[in-house]
Amino acid sequence: GPNGAGKTTVFNLISGVYDPVEGDIRFRDQVISGKSPSEITHLGIARTFQNIRLFKGLNVFDNVKMATNCRTEYSFMEGVLGLPRVWRQEKESAAEVERYLELVGLLGYENTWPENLAYGLQRKLELARALATKPALLLLDEPAAGLNPTEIRELMDIIRRIHKELDMTILLIEHHMDMVMDICEELWVMNFGKVIANGDPEHIQREPEVLRAYLGS
Repeated sequence: GPNGAGKTTVFNLISGVYDPVEGDIRFRDQVISGKSPSEITHLGIARTFQNIRLFKGLNVFDNVKMATNCRTEYSFMEGVLGLPRVWRQEKESAAEVERYLELVGLLGYENTWPENLAYGLQRKLELARALATKPALLLLDEPAAGLNPTEIRELMDIIRRIHKELDMTILLIEHHMDMVMDICEELWVMNFGKVIANGDPEHIQREPEVLRAYLGS
């Protein structure tokens, strides 16, 4: 859908940024509407934003490592005492961070400050950080915005790998129609806050209302 159709609002409702005025939002048979963003993250939903939001006081590695803290199983005091299970979990978390950095193509940038990364690499870092929460559902809000054609192709390959290797459901908002038609299994088209069409890419490309409103036909 076009700007203002309500796509990001849907993501904000799912991720706990907004509370719905009416109705419920359910995830894994559980009502999640009204829960805080942190609670929803713990339930297995992660997201990226249109405007990149990184921790500029942390390097690339620590930006991703920070996201693993939502799954920490030891107490503050155990961390202070440096008990064996703390070191074991920290070692496991570090290995996970490296895996996500490899997946998005950021190995070798661990000690780089986010502000020193090219824009396309900052996009990849935000994606790696979202993956580090180990979500079952990943919400990507216009991940290809501002990317050049080569970077978009790389992003498509990364999304395919995430879906296949991590067995993760991905909900994507995107204006790049070629990308959407190539990688998405099912589409929802929105206009003025309502879904006007739903189906696979082939069906959507033949839908008269979609053709009139979004494909310029």
